[in-house]
Amino acid sequence: MSAIDGGALVGKTLVNAGVEKAFVLSGGHIMPIFYGMREAGIEIIDMRHECSAVYAAIAYTRASGKIAVVVTTAGPGVGNTPAGMMEADSMNIPLLQIGGAVALSKRDAGDLQDMATLTLMESCCKWARKVTSTLRIPEYVSMAFRQAMGASPGPVYLEIPTDLLFAKVDEERVRFPAHALSQAVPSGEAELIEEAADLLVRAKRPAMIVDEGARWSMGKHAGAIAALSEYLKMPVGIAGSACRGLFGDESENPLLKTRAFSKADVVLALGCRFDYRLRLGRAIPKDATVIQVHTDTSQIGFNLRADLGIVGGAGPVTRQLLESIQAKCAPKTGDPWTGAVRRGGATSLPEAYHVGKIPIHPARCAAEVAKFLEEDARDWNLVIDGGEASVWMTGAAVATRAGQIHATGPNGTIGTGPGQVVGAWAANRKPALWYTGDGSFGFYAMEMDTMARLGIPVVCVISNDSGWGMISLVEQYIRPDEVATRGQCNTELHPMRAYEKMVTMWDGYEEKVTDPREILPAMRRAATNGKPSIINVEVDKESLSPFIEGYATMVAPSA
Repeated sequence: MSAIDGGALVGKTLVNAGVEKAFVLSGGHIMPIFYGMREAGIEIIDMRHECSAVYAAIAYTRASGKIAVVVTTAGPGVGNTPAGMMEADSMNIPLLQIGGAVALSKRDAGDLQDMATLTLMESCCKWARKVTSTLRIPEYVSMAFRQAMGASPGPVYLEIPTDLLFAKVDEERVRFPAHALSQAVPSGEAELIEEAADLLVRAKRPAMIVDEGARWSMGKHAGAIAALSEYLKMPVGIAGSACRGLFGDESENPLLKTRAFSKADVVLALGCRFDYRLRLGRAIPKDATVIQVHTDTSQIGFNLRADLGIVGGAGPVTRQLLESIQAKCAPKTGDPWTGAVRRGGATSLPEAYHVGKIPIHPARCAAEVAKFLEEDARDWNLVIDGGEASVWMTGAAVATRAGQIHATGPNGTIGTGPGQVVGAWAANRKPALWYTGDGSFGFYAMEMDTMARLGIPVVCVISNDSGWGMISLVEQYIRPDEVATRGQCNTELHPMRAYEKMVTMWDGYEEKVTDPREILPAMRRAATNGKPSIINVEVDKESLSPFIEGYATMVAPSA
């Protein structure tokens, strides 16, 4: 007979479930898990903040297609993670957080970090449980994975009291679940597939929109999206970043990032949640026929009618549609209804991205980064963070491969960037371009030390307007008189703080840039350095992004 402790049970069960990476921050309550994971061969990546560890797990899972695990210590360690877990939930990212807890025998006795963290986590993820027996640890870990990969994937939480982790049991008494997670992705009902195929064949202006909810129901059929788009010359709009590049190189086929559903007569919506990003469904024409495909029945018809609702995976259903349509009609030839498709690139960006003024227009800053990615770093990971900075960079970004672009989800969370740099690198060991606003940079800037310690090549470009730009720009429209007479109210930061100096701790490259013509050369110098580096770019405080321009118009007081 051999004795095994609870931490080793966690490690063995995680490996059996296919886990390869864990993002952690150490703590006394959870150390047996660390040793168990190390013994099992799981790569343990330690971060400087627990919430950043969750952001890292999000990027890793999104880039690799494999579930990551986050391990956090009891009390405040768990308490630091809800924003990250809510972010994962908003993007349907399946991940498992294992949290430590006070020993069962000392609960409610005033022991260190005896906090109601299970109650907290129940409110910010899709499933949360506490383990009450060392022998049942494998059972609960397996259960957690099934919950994470359900019809609507998302983050789950499992709490294990520290006495259960240190306790030893006879390994022969332990039952390790096997083949406990189905890999099947459901197909659509045959009659509904035929009806949807007929609608798309007859459509004069068909368009597709793919959202985060499609990422985990694609199966092996991502190629069917590009094939269907090409067969019907149908533009594909992608909401969020999870599916960017999944269907092919957007620089080679711009039709794969053409948002034309607002003018379509038939819309095929795959894995969509029609929230504010899609104007609660109002972005879809009233007279358009809407085909909604989702594995989660509660999302079909949410905020927008489903003229035809198909319960199934985005990939299998698209493959079914393609096969049916191929049997009904020949492929369309010529230009799509949206007009001739021309290869994109930084030079083809809208006018704002080419402004040459000083202080630098924030769009021009994003355009220079797009040039760098296009000319020098086509295969790099791109991590986008911030408010206005994020809007401009997302508009300029082009995905050349799956899992390349990482940005915030529907919650509009900022500060996600540093963790996502680490997570994306853990998935593919590729260098990163981290584009951020100065406000968001400040949340978890010390993760740059994590990058330096791990040897991650990253160029951080800060679009620095010395303030909380998205808020201050809107406030000028909501309270124009007060802002004019008394100035902004707590939306300004120190003018051009020298954030770039931070990298001198590990001999990274640093430069402050005030001329748009110097942005690209500075990035190239930073890339040559090979260490975490910062290019701090001064941008203006006045230019409104397309997102804020529309919002400001809506909230501005009428004359």
